[in-house]
Amino acid sequence: MELADADNHQYSGTYPCRLPVWWARIGEIGPHIEEDGITGKKVVLRIEKRFTRFERLLARLFRAPREVRRPLDTMNSMLWELCDGSRSFQTICVAMDGLFNENIAPAVDRTASGIDALKSRNLMTCLGQSFTLKWNIGPNQTPTHQTLGEIDDESGYDIEPRTSVEEHFIEVKQRDSLPDAQSE
Repeated sequence: MELADADNHQYSGTYPCRLPVWWARIGEIGPHIEEDGITGKKVVLRIEKRFTRFERLLARLFRAPREVRRPLDTMNSMLWELCDGSRSFQTICVAMDGLFNENIAPAVDRTASGIDALKSRNLMTCLGQSFTLKWNIGPNQTPTHQTLGEIDDESGYDIEPRTSVEEHFIEVKQRDSLPDAQSE
């Protein structure tokens, strides 16, 4: 199935892709397409807060959390899972329309709005070609520019890699953290 407006949209021919941010799946399986890496679970993002000097003082005084935990709703969670850089904007629009029908109508505009909202928060970008593994898009991966605390074992976060791309980043991280045999 093809959506009429998808080929004429500004994102036509692009590949929406998540940027490095800590994320995990949570909760029960919801509506989803049957593709590798798509679970239908809700997604939670963890983002380190950046404080000014005065805000840091107030945060210590009031014991404010040092991170934001942003749960995404069902539609945006599905959008997050679909935007791994391997699917074109048109393919994502068709998948979203097929899953959410009239709840997302018009699908092209609503999908683009979701992408725009994530882009405005520096959580997503649109690539001119399919993603080439230049940065980590897997779950449970703290970006190098952030410092996040450890997650609680009872949090209920599903942090298992679901695709070969997600597994690739886990393997690279584990390999990089191994002590160098030559330095012993």
